[in-house]
Amino acid sequence: MYIPPYYKETDEPKLVEFMNANSFAVLINSQNNNLRATHLPFIIEKRNDKIHLISHMAKANPQWKEFTENELLIIFQGPHAYISPTHYEKKQNVPTWNYIAVHAFGKATIIENPQSIIAVLEKTIHTYETSYIEQWKGLSDEYKNGMIKGIVAFEIEVSRLEGKFKLSQNKTKIEQQNIVTAFEKSDDSLLVGIAKEMKRICSDYLAITL
Repeated sequence: MYIPPYYKETDEPKLVEFMNANSFAVLINSQNNNLRATHLPFIIEKRNDKIHLISHMAKANPQWKEFTENELLIIFQGPHAYISPTHYEKKQNVPTWNYIAVHAFGKATIIENPQSIIAVLEKTIHTYETSYIEQWKGLSDEYKNGMIKGIVAFEIEVSRLEGKFKLSQNKTKIEQQNIVTAFEKSDDSLLVGIAKEMKRICSDYLAITL
């Protein structure tokens, strides 16, 4: 991912926080010049100073048969918004797009033990709908065992992270404020989300006036 220095985010806790908040990500792999991508919910864990991404996919999806051989790319994306040049002080400007994205790279390990697969599913329940756990516990073992035969659970140990927080850090404080003020008034949750992130992130940078 191309990242100019003023958009680059390297603070690992901040990147992990973003990944947890935007954990429905895209898993991409390449095999024999073919690209595959699957949209999946992930559980993000930190163990022994390593970040691990845990998920599962349908066994009918052929991607899992390929992705243990090469490095995988997992893309986490958050709010994004079109930025009109009307927010800028100078007329000689062009539109752009503000967004946040984190790319995680790593290799996958297939989880084969049935009890470990069940543990992955229960972690997923606790992450996304804790209240469902009681209903889950009431399901028969026969039903659960039949279900896990149709999925493939896996874990990815992250080898590196890339974070791009493109939030108008290269614009003047006045221009940044113009964007935030306009977006905070919007009914669009994406624009409101960008305004919130700009208020949090831009205060950490010295604005670069071009």
